[in-house]
Amino acid sequence: MRKTPAKKALRTQEPLLPPPLRVSILALPETSATAVYGLYEMLSSVGVLWQQVTGEAVAARRIEARIVARSRKPYRSAIGTPIAPHASFAEQGLADVIVVTDIALPLDPAAPSRWGTEIGWVREHLEAGAQVCSACTGAILLAEAGLLDGRDATSHWSASALFRDRYPAVRWRPERILCDGGFEGRLLTTGGASSWEDLALHLVARHCGQEEAVRLAKLFVLGDRSDGQLPFAVMARPRQHEDAVVHASQLWLADHYAQPNPVAQLVARSGLPERSFKRRFTNATGYAPVDYVQALRIEEAKQLLESGGEAIERVASSIGYEDPAFFRRLFKRLAGITPGQYRQRYRRRVEPR
Repeated sequence: MRKTPAKKALRTQEPLLPPPLRVSILALPETSATAVYGLYEMLSSVGVLWQQVTGEAVAARRIEARIVARSRKPYRSAIGTPIAPHASFAEQGLADVIVVTDIALPLDPAAPSRWGTEIGWVREHLEAGAQVCSACTGAILLAEAGLLDGRDATSHWSASALFRDRYPAVRWRPERILCDGGFEGRLLTTGGASSWEDLALHLVARHCGQEEAVRLAKLFVLGDRSDGQLPFAVMARPRQHEDAVVHASQLWLADHYAQPNPVAQLVARSGLPERSFKRRFTNATGYAPVDYVQALRIEEAKQLLESGGEAIERVASSIGYEDPAFFRRLFKRLAGITPGQYRQRYRRRVEPR
């Protein structure tokens, strides 16, 4: 049986992971703060926030994100929000990934003439083998550098005229959210003001694993929100407690949640009267025993739906539900959408387009 979320939360072991991915987020005077700090927060959360929220230890490569500019002197962004770079170009050195964030439109005609140092820094990274990305109108700097000539690229739809008139050599693809410009996937542009979210998920999926990208999408509630928050929610972290009987029950359930009548087996194993056991379990964990079992089973079902293509009936049976109709109703009640919809959402959510 696979290791369940509960098992991973109760028994943890530090895995060997690659060194942190070094990501430099470029901040220009024409930049707004949303993408800069949004990317910084999301990328810095990789491998950390999931365990803090759910209690489940995860084995994911960390990301060392830094906001970088020509000078580390704080300045006001295009809309007046303060931006405080962590390092200058000279202090930061080469990174594994750099992201050029959005540039205010309409474009100041004099702005490109001020970007010589930044363009040189971007070119140096691409030539050194780093991945170079842009969020929204950050593609303008890449186009100004000539890196997008003869290549597919996207940006915010409102930049169409600018690309048509100023950068005619770029193969303009405004219909795309994420566009691969070549260099074996090392040159990426994204379109839309919130496309930095898609870029963050893509980077995490590529460098830290698709499972971590799915976790990030759930934590930050990214994607289609028309069904509310339940499709993003996961089993809440059980309370920390010192009840040895209940802890032993949790350990047993982590391996045996799919067995028939697990709550009855827990009661028998505890040696306590049924009412006493249920009261102690609820007081210790914050869950009634049956709710705890259902939450474990649905979390395992989610993992199966995310990672495999088994029929819904097989998924239901593997976690302890012989009645697929009951499983579908329970899943929709706890996850907000059907198992099929959940699979479609999270199996394709992190795939680059």
